[in-house]
Amino acid sequence: MRIAALAALWIAMPAMAQQVSPEIKAQLARGEEVESVTEGDLNGDGRPDTVLIGRGEETRTAKAMLRTGGRLVTVGTLKLDTDPLGGAEVSIARGVLKITDLVGGTTAVNTIYRYRLEPGPSPRMRLIGLDATLYSRTYAHDGHAISWNLLTGDYLTRDMKLSRKGGDAAYDPILEKKSKRPSKPLYMEDTPDPNELLGWGG
Repeated sequence: MRIAALAALWIAMPAMAQQVSPEIKAQLARGEEVESVTEGDLNGDGRPDTVLIGRGEETRTAKAMLRTGGRLVTVGTLKLDTDPLGGAEVSIARGVLKITDLVGGTTAVNTIYRYRLEPGPSPRMRLIGLDATLYSRTYAHDGHAISWNLLTGDYLTRDMKLSRKGGDAAYDPILEKKSKRPSKPLYMEDTPDPNELLGWGG
């Protein structure tokens, strides 16, 4: 697997310039500014719901909100790494919320979070998938990747070795291991730290 362009791929355009309503700004945590606002249908009612990412000096928060009765109701909150390499990419398709975040420095972690709304009297965003890749943007060390399907329990790990074939530096997946990692339902607030899953202390 070659990921030479990974760093450039996920650096998003800043969302600060987009027009944000006072209603959305009121949802920000203290000291945060808007990083991005994304609309899409999370619960299948045909009305646009909202995912807000706020960013401050010491906090960075993703908040999923349903449009209910003319107001926004929070159904999930995720604490993101405060050292991003650009803005997170957020999309909503077929009821699945996908957040892709690239963080770090010369050593970077690219994480893809996937959530789906669990309906009920108190609806919540359930984590259904998490993919994370640790790598060196300067090709100074080997890399590691994990992929976890929380609905099936399928868990995949890959150890990536630096290519020694010459030319452009790249990674080759050397060791791939499949296993099962069953889990009770995890919600947005319970999302595991990708650094811990990768065995990296940051």
